[in-house]
Amino acid sequence: MTVATQTQSALVGGPSGKVILSNSAPLPQEPLRDVEVAVEVKAISLNPVDSKMVGVFLTPGATLGFDAAGVVTAVGSTAATEWDYRVGDRVVVAINGMNRLRPTIGGFAEHTVSYAWGTLKIPDSWSFAQAAGGMGGSAWLTVPWALFYSIGLPAGPLLEPLNSRLPPPQLEPKINIVSSHGSDGTKPPTAVLVNGGGSYTGTCAIQLLKLAGYRVIATCSPRSYELAQSFGADAVFDYADPMCAANIRTYAKNSLRLVIDCIATTETTRLCFEAMGRAGGRYVSLDPYSAEIAASRTIVRPSWVVGMEPLGDEIAWPAPYGRDANPVALDFCQMWNPTMQGLLDRGLIRLHPQRVRDTGLAGALEGLEEIRQKKVSGQKLIYTL
Repeated sequence: MTVATQTQSALVGGPSGKVILSNSAPLPQEPLRDVEVAVEVKAISLNPVDSKMVGVFLTPGATLGFDAAGVVTAVGSTAATEWDYRVGDRVVVAINGMNRLRPTIGGFAEHTVSYAWGTLKIPDSWSFAQAAGGMGGSAWLTVPWALFYSIGLPAGPLLEPLNSRLPPPQLEPKINIVSSHGSDGTKPPTAVLVNGGGSYTGTCAIQLLKLAGYRVIATCSPRSYELAQSFGADAVFDYADPMCAANIRTYAKNSLRLVIDCIATTETTRLCFEAMGRAGGRYVSLDPYSAEIAASRTIVRPSWVVGMEPLGDEIAWPAPYGRDANPVALDFCQMWNPTMQGLLDRGLIRLHPQRVRDTGLAGALEGLEEIRQKKVSGQKLIYTL
């Protein structure tokens, strides 16, 4: 890594299970691997998961952060020849931060390292801040992994090469899934419920589902109705309405069979299971779901995903979040990366609302506390460095 000093400013695990700002954190210390790029960070994006990296999830001295954007400063041989990255490229990266197995690598730092398949080139018209918050890697890995693998949706012709080169697994229960891309017009596109349609992962899910050719039902607060609809939701319902599940069943004619739960609380698990039709179906959440509620409807196949699993590394977090290295997830990521790059290059991805601040890593530390206190809603917090 071509930098003059051996230390940097970064948000790292500190004493008493809390994250602190260090102005003498080590630079990424391992030699750059063939499949990696080194990046000088220009902007970072906060996610709810970042705010949860405290207590038992924290490794003292390890660098925090999953989503960052910046300029490539060094390129491994394979990242150059097979993935076409060059020094000077403007990129956004997805990184497994707060990682005790590679503690000096995280997104919330002045310098970081990313796998080629966790890296995307930023469109010329986008700023670093827009890229960090609009195509920030963690959501755009987690959500497609949930949709096109965990609940088995076919990706459709707009999502190449994923669609043709890595078909979804065949899952139970069997569902006749109809996309607008392959429909003869006799059957409407299959409906998918996005619980939390006003969240960042929610608008990501809505966009991908519409690109794949499905009908989208979303739940959110009334103040987010317009937001969810602007991203493509065909119908929106108030998650706080006691009649929400019943209203969705009525709208879907008791035939809803596919759900992604972007909020993943006991209450939302219950709402999603109650909204599904009498034939059951498949449910995926972005955090552990309520096993008790799942057991109440055995005709629903439940699953949940860990966002960084597609990067291919072991995830050394406490149970139930820990994961062994998953070669299937890595294969998915390596097909998803060029698929996502194609969507960006064609201008098919829209930005979630953002709140950009120029207060750097010190400001980001305060922003993490705002997220913990639920003071942030409907916007991504972005910090420029």
